[in-house]
Amino acid sequence: MKLSVALVQLALAVVAIGFPTFEQNVFSNKHQVLLDNPQVLQEYHTLKSNFPGAEEGFGIENIEQAWKHLLHEVSVPELEKYFKKAEYAKKVSDANPFNVFATPKIDTEQFEVVSHEDHSNHQLRIKKTDPYSLGLDTVQQYVGYMDVRDVDKHFFYWFFESRNDPKSDPVVLWINGGPGCSSEGGLLFELGPSFIDVNLKPVFNPYSWNSNASVIFLDQPVGTGYSYAGNEDVATSTDAAKDVYVFLELFFQKFPQFLGNKFHVSGESYAGHYIPRIGAEIISHPERSFELSSLLIGNGYVDAYFQQSYDQKMLCGEGGIDVITEEECEQMDQYLKPCLAFQGVCEVTGSALACVPSIYYCAMAYDPLTKLNLNPYDLRRPCETEGLCYNEIDYMSDFMNLNSTKEAAGVPSDLTFGMCNHEVGKRFNDKHDGIVPFQTYIGEVLDYGIPVLHYAGDKDFVCHWLGYNAVSNTVKYKNQANFTEAEFKPWVSKSGKEIGQVRGFDKFTFLRVYDAGHMVPHDQPEVAYEMLETWLSGDYSFGY
Repeated sequence: MKLSVALVQLALAVVAIGFPTFEQNVFSNKHQVLLDNPQVLQEYHTLKSNFPGAEEGFGIENIEQAWKHLLHEVSVPELEKYFKKAEYAKKVSDANPFNVFATPKIDTEQFEVVSHEDHSNHQLRIKKTDPYSLGLDTVQQYVGYMDVRDVDKHFFYWFFESRNDPKSDPVVLWINGGPGCSSEGGLLFELGPSFIDVNLKPVFNPYSWNSNASVIFLDQPVGTGYSYAGNEDVATSTDAAKDVYVFLELFFQKFPQFLGNKFHVSGESYAGHYIPRIGAEIISHPERSFELSSLLIGNGYVDAYFQQSYDQKMLCGEGGIDVITEEECEQMDQYLKPCLAFQGVCEVTGSALACVPSIYYCAMAYDPLTKLNLNPYDLRRPCETEGLCYNEIDYMSDFMNLNSTKEAAGVPSDLTFGMCNHEVGKRFNDKHDGIVPFQTYIGEVLDYGIPVLHYAGDKDFVCHWLGYNAVSNTVKYKNQANFTEAEFKPWVSKSGKEIGQVRGFDKFTFLRVYDAGHMVPHDQPEVAYEMLETWLSGDYSFGY
């Protein structure tokens, strides 16, 4: 995760777990910005020679600082820090390459293989794992891949049955964001049966979402987590949704005992793109074998520019937390509108006439926040590590790369797990997927009669609750007017404590979760579990 202008751009090609990508098209002219200016040419070449891996590792923050240097705002020693960070990013990229390689021989001996007559190009490989081999949970667990033969794609999944009553409990699909971030982050960092500690050992989670539901964690789109391909073309949420739909058909073909259970699709961040499109894809198939019960989207990335237009309000107190000073708020207000305007043109055209000004105006708009070095996923705390800001994510990534984990999961030994794959995000960004508003698909699902929950931790900045609440009002469906007029009321826990605010109408609900960041189940596990229980029970009002 990047800071600085990246905090703005998180809404452009992102988002966490939903974690953002390292590079954006908006900076496709970065070399020209640097090299066309003689004032920094000599310093640039000196730094480049000192840090040979840096240029390929450049992300938004690095280019922003280079641009500031052009304006004589940053010294050469200061800029040198960003070259070091860029070189580090390149090393991370090299260590966790996009999982596209000469496809390993598919091991069918340890897997059962399931096919579907309507999807002859696909197959599902299933392996029942020993619950005690990794110690994540004692319930029945299944791992495997969905293979797409003609394009050589392989989607990894991990399925945990309910701790309670698998025969009747709901089934929940969980998807992380990015685009390009592994849903195993949800498994081992947020809502799964165990977390991973500093010693790479599982720690039992009493508030796991599989306490009263069976949960599927799916690494998609291909190239994410343990998923891999030999020939890849998925670069839009629409393409991704088609793959997910076929996966679900194959899943229920293998596990027909769950067809009578309620089925829900959940996720966070860039899943604000994925999930509405998946929902629309499911209901577009009248021949489907399963029914969709609801959608749950946490801190969703639905409409980039609309949500981003609320950034200044979020940082300046309207979101419930004062982050920057009144003077800095005025500065941000002055620069944010041209930042967004040039950013939009740059994203579509790639023209330096728009991209260079967007760098400047966005850098000026977000400069007050950049100086604070805060975690954009939780404004109450600093980043703990380079990149993804949380030490625990490093632990779980190391755990996923253990030979014992790969063996238990039936994963090719030469695959390297990375929490987020920036190459996947780049592909989506190249297709401008991130700037497309996705309210239309939410409206389609609601008008079909399927409930939708938007929930948001109120200390997140990446997809903050202010913008998310506002964009929820723009969803066009038959009850839009009633939803828009609905006011917030206290959300009170079973123990009588106010834990958030809720508003909604009929089957569309917005939930503000107090004292949680971008990853609500990580920050407020007990509250998130109560939220899930309430929603899955069919109580869509949460007391409103």
